[in-house]
Amino acid sequence: MGNNGQGTGASLNPGSSATDIRTRPRPRLGVFKLASCDGCQLALLDCEDALLAVAEALEIIHFPEASSNMAEDGPFDIALVEGSISAPEHLEQIRAIRERSGVLVTIGACATSGGLQALRNFGELDDFARPIYARPQDLSTLETSTPIAEHVKVDFELRGCPIDKGQLLEIVTALLKKRRPEIRNESVCLDCKRRGNVCVMVTRGLPCLGPVTVTGCGAICPAMGRGCYGCFGPKEGANTRSLAQRMLDLGITKDEVRRAFRFITGYSEVFREESLRHE
Repeated sequence: MGNNGQGTGASLNPGSSATDIRTRPRPRLGVFKLASCDGCQLALLDCEDALLAVAEALEIIHFPEASSNMAEDGPFDIALVEGSISAPEHLEQIRAIRERSGVLVTIGACATSGGLQALRNFGELDDFARPIYARPQDLSTLETSTPIAEHVKVDFELRGCPIDKGQLLEIVTALLKKRRPEIRNESVCLDCKRRGNVCVMVTRGLPCLGPVTVTGCGAICPAMGRGCYGCFGPKEGANTRSLAQRMLDLGITKDEVRRAFRFITGYSEVFREESLRHE
């Protein structure tokens, strides 16, 4: 799938080295990290009792966050990869993972949109590096931070910062059952309705990306009186231009609108284009 691969009923097309998941007594799972904070891997560990069921159904052969018993060379029937492509070695790593994996699932905002580190894509790398590093010339990094799907074929993208453990379990279950994952393509606004949240943009004039962000978090931020930050990225068919105009009509400044769209998933195509309109 491409960057909009989260939609309900998205099909999974295994990579070139795929093996039928049902050909082994227990399919082999690998969990990998590139440029990220580890939060999405922790979501898997946070599955608690459900993780035990996953461990019984899958043979977890590579998961550095959880075990030192690793088989990095695979092959893997399923690979979960967290993190963006931000350094030269990440390009080599993701190509090797893709080659050794049947189904490649990218997990989290970094892997699916470039993450917070993709904010550097809107400026000059040296301008960010010089104030922070004593010897910026020694850095080994790419000029940009990009989602994995820009470099290799991705079979499914699971969004979020961090991902939702329920959606993760749905993906794994669907793969094991050889069916399509059922991940809702609804806006955060619908979760607000279900929770009985008062709209923070209507009542308080706060910038909120809820109308254009795909659900997954359960509308945590609006429930706490804050606008949605867009952690799960744009929903399919997101009308960002209309939302941006509504923010401006409420007196939210052009700079605030730009910064609202240019945040955790700001390098996703839809949010990126909207933020650039407000330069």
